[in-house]
Amino acid sequence: MEYTIRRSTRARRVQVTVHPDRQVEVVLPQRAPKRAAEAAVVELRPWIERRLRTLDRVAGELERERPEGTVSFCGELLTLVPEPGRTRVHRRGDLLLVPGADPEPAIERWYRGQARTLIAAKLDAATARAGTRYTRLTIRAQRTRWASCSSTGAMSFNWRLLLAPPAVLDYVVEHEVCHLEVMDHSPRFWALLESREPNWRDHARWLRRYGSTLSLASARRSAA
Repeated sequence: MEYTIRRSTRARRVQVTVHPDRQVEVVLPQRAPKRAAEAAVVELRPWIERRLRTLDRVAGELERERPEGTVSFCGELLTLVPEPGRTRVHRRGDLLLVPGADPEPAIERWYRGQARTLIAAKLDAATARAGTRYTRLTIRAQRTRWASCSSTGAMSFNWRLLLAPPAVLDYVVEHEVCHLEVMDHSPRFWALLESREPNWRDHARWLRRYGSTLSLASARRSAA
């Protein structure tokens, strides 16, 4: 079984993670011997294989709903049109013109730019309704986190949320805006979120089930 190793100054024990792109990563404490990674993978192999099968099954559910050669964008389906010599992505109606070779990096840059514009507008509207303010917006590509709000009001969002249904993105925005008033996940926080997004449980459930499929891997295969 292939896996990558990453050392961390904060790790206190060996950790094994199966990422949405099916990459198995082993995090080692700084002083742990390299053989500890192999031992952990051998020990956890049944769990790793179950996790990989789950990712494949869930990805298959969504792939059956989406025609080949398309990507999801805020609930819309955009058809990928590879063009030799193109270096940047351009949207033309429901077509997404992409580079003819290795389009994924350019597609991701396009999604990041769109995410900054769309999420900023949603944040502005949500904070205006709540009577609060945020200080900064950052668009990231975290593997395990969809968004965050710091104690200073700095917001961070994962651009992959644009691959999810619009209602899911709206839920994540409201979730983080609630953190401007309640930083923890206490009963007070959930009550506040419920008052602003009554269906938040449905959207959180969707993210738990399908969040691992929100990637451009299929776009790379379709546009090759």
